[in-house]
Amino acid sequence: MATTSARALRLLSVLGLGTTLGAAALAERLDTSVRTVRRDIETLRELGYEIEAIHGAGGGYRLGRATRLPPVVFDEDQAVAAAVALQTVPTILSGIRENSARALATLRQAMPARSRVQAEAFTVSAARNYWEFPAPPIDAGIVRSIGSAISRRHRLRVEHEGTDLTLEPHELVVWAARWYLVAFDPQAQRWRVMRADGLVPGPPTHTPFERRPVPLNDAVTFVMTTPDRGDTPARWQCQGSAVLALPAPVVARYAPGGSTVEQLTEASCRLTLGAWSWAGIAGLMLTFDADLSDLEPLELREAFASLRARTGRALD
Repeated sequence: MATTSARALRLLSVLGLGTTLGAAALAERLDTSVRTVRRDIETLRELGYEIEAIHGAGGGYRLGRATRLPPVVFDEDQAVAAAVALQTVPTILSGIRENSARALATLRQAMPARSRVQAEAFTVSAARNYWEFPAPPIDAGIVRSIGSAISRRHRLRVEHEGTDLTLEPHELVVWAARWYLVAFDPQAQRWRVMRADGLVPGPPTHTPFERRPVPLNDAVTFVMTTPDRGDTPARWQCQGSAVLALPAPVVARYAPGGSTVEQLTEASCRLTLGAWSWAGIAGLMLTFDADLSDLEPLELREAFASLRARTGRALD
């Protein structure tokens, strides 16, 4: 009975994602048989959960729209995910440390004993890794305002660099601890990628809009390959630039956080970035394995000369 209850709980959590999945897909996720999945679905229905069977192509099982999941029902993996997420979120959101600690304490109190043991086993302290080039945490209120407009599919009014804009917000993407908004600008009739920490959201517009297909059919790829995404060079004691013989979208995808990419031609761009040393900047630029030119400033050129001498001695 305990095994059946645990398996049914896992099935309920999978269906709680809101997707429609066939019996075979559910069986694969739960590492069980199709027959067992169907039996567990009947068990959940007997317990009062509305699980709909969708027929035809793309059909399967899903939770009914009126179904309410029990409060704070976690399996072990979900307990761990919640504990880790709530402890690490202050590294990317400011003004939320106390609230995340309170939320974690509340969840632990409401969890079943077995899940609580799993959650309490993960006490996490986040430390900065200088190779990650992270950004300072963004104000949680900005994310809340933008996220609300996205979920409601309402137009978003923001101030950006002293200009008032009305956007159709589609996605928020977190990359290298930086928050990016993917939005369509109806006035300019173009898609934009914008740093969320550079936006000042205004009051809700309550004006709905129809979603459009995101460029490249993937918001994450669109953000990563867009050179003009509102980034500015991170503040380091050393900052330099060079022209790379690579297309700007390629360099934008693999450039460290806190760098900027300026398209020059279809096959070249200027990369500007900072690091803790001039040799560090040179090393990062060499990882692109492309021809370099127009190195600035003098200290960066000297660092490349020093690296050339060192590697020459190492080869000798």
